[in-house]
Amino acid sequence: MVRNDTNPDDAVARALDALTFILNDPLRAGRFLDTTGLTADNLRKYLTDPSTLAATLTFLEAHEPDLIACAESTGHSPGSLVAARQVLEQTR
Repeated sequence: MVRNDTNPDDAVARALDALTFILNDPLRAGRFLDTTGLTADNLRKYLTDPSTLAATLTFLEAHEPDLIACAESTGHSPGSLVAARQVLEQTR
């Protein structure tokens, strides 16, 4: 079993970085909203909700090229993004 030393504050910060990455690309943003079923209004309303943030990272994990591109863009390793999602899922 891999040890996850990510704390909840770091997990939130990584997820928000990931969301910024997603929303900076119109095609990726559209795919994110379509895949998650979120609307722009719901996203604004639930922006810091752990479930919304976990869904953000799950979206990236579902398409490895996006996960890798996000990691390169944000400076977070792919593994740290996955670890952040795990922490957020535990805080729901």
